[in-house]
Amino acid sequence: MSFRIGFGYDVHQLKRGIPLWLGGVEIPHEKGSAGHSDADVLIHAMCDALLGAAALGDIGVHFPDRDPAYKGIKSTILLQRTIELVRSKGYEINNIDSTVCLETPKIKSFIPEMRQQIAATLNVDAALISVKATTEEKLGFTGREEGVSAHAVVLIQSTG
Repeated sequence: MSFRIGFGYDVHQLKRGIPLWLGGVEIPHEKGSAGHSDADVLIHAMCDALLGAAALGDIGVHFPDRDPAYKGIKSTILLQRTIELVRSKGYEINNIDSTVCLETPKIKSFIPEMRQQIAATLNVDAALISVKATTEEKLGFTGREEGVSAHAVVLIQSTG
């Protein structure tokens, strides 16, 4: 059985008056992520990690932000399409570990729901999905609450 590792990173600007989506869950906050889709940085980082592990390029290759078909699309749909691509290459998820970098709001209480939503989207056990949150101690664009970022690492294994 062969194993492959993938890494993903995403960042979005925070703006007032739009929803904040993280891990497929809408988080109550005065600012949300700006982007072509619903701008869910956590799911976008996971998509990139999965695509990278399977050597399938990145999220922009498969779901370009210039394509009107993806305007406002839920990132859970992108994640579902991503796992279909990965599975079509003969791989299955071993685990995903991820971190959201965000000064406010505090998202710890939403993490169980995020893990469940991501697991349901991928059709895997939630025990395979790790979501963590951190601040950047008021440093950089996330510390100034100008944006949100996420990192994800995935281990996939061949099914054949």
